[in-house]
Amino acid sequence: MASERLNAEFGIPEHLVFFDGPGGLVQARMACPWGAAVVSTYAAQVLSYVPAGEAQDLLFVSEQANHQAGKAIKGGMPVCWPWFGPDPQGLGRPQHGFVRNRQWQVTGSHRSADGQVRLVLGVTDTDETRQLWPSAFALRIEVTLGQALQVELVTENRSDAAVEIGQALHTYFKVGDVNRARVVGLDSVTYLDKLDGGVKKVQSGTLTVSGPLDRIDLEPGQELVLEDPVFERAIRIRSNGSHSAVVWNPWVEQAAAMGDFGDLEYLQMLCVETTNAGPDRVSIAPGGAYRLGARLQAERT
Repeated sequence: MASERLNAEFGIPEHLVFFDGPGGLVQARMACPWGAAVVSTYAAQVLSYVPAGEAQDLLFVSEQANHQAGKAIKGGMPVCWPWFGPDPQGLGRPQHGFVRNRQWQVTGSHRSADGQVRLVLGVTDTDETRQLWPSAFALRIEVTLGQALQVELVTENRSDAAVEIGQALHTYFKVGDVNRARVVGLDSVTYLDKLDGGVKKVQSGTLTVSGPLDRIDLEPGQELVLEDPVFERAIRIRSNGSHSAVVWNPWVEQAAAMGDFGDLEYLQMLCVETTNAGPDRVSIAPGGAYRLGARLQAERT
């Protein structure tokens, strides 16, 4: 079995264990003194992060999520790459790129002297990917569990020409009641309202949720805070390599229209995403690399 082979090669007893998850997709359970996390090797997707002392997961995964090859998993931290949103060239290629519904390979694991645990997964170009995107690449994700959860997506351009990408760590956060959740750190930030034709607007004060949201915030600060009074916590989201953020909630009609999302689950989630989205795109020189990262940490309130 794949999980047995991975445990033999990369497992760390009591700290990193591979097992067969829903649909037979292999997952890794990470544990350290500061908390626990679960990562799917399919899609290289963090599915759970529970800091020590927290009763609730920081991440949301739909009870209706697909767990099968070829389908995206609705929730956790999907990887959008090498574009965010619809195909930028209108060629009919998949929404959010082609790595969020692909098997990745485990390439490394490590437990440091201070107790942190790291898992590294990667994917490279193939004949199939080159039909979708012609460039040669190596993409890896480094998931480090310690006093916080640090996730970094590293793109290596192995082609002989510069490449331009959009990308996201499309994080679904679990909240007690989205109507009471608040996102702090966007006051006076210009954003593109995708529900209003992409019109530029300016946020005034703390962002609250009272209806559908789909917005790209331009040049936010490096840290946003998701305040959740129901769960009595604040989640600090610190980004690097990002000059945009996306905030999304489908609300009533879109939630009901999605087959892999419960009709009322919009009340328990809010996406606050670390991105290179909209005009925030990244150019990578031949032989160059780019790192996009998100650090999540919860505080009691």
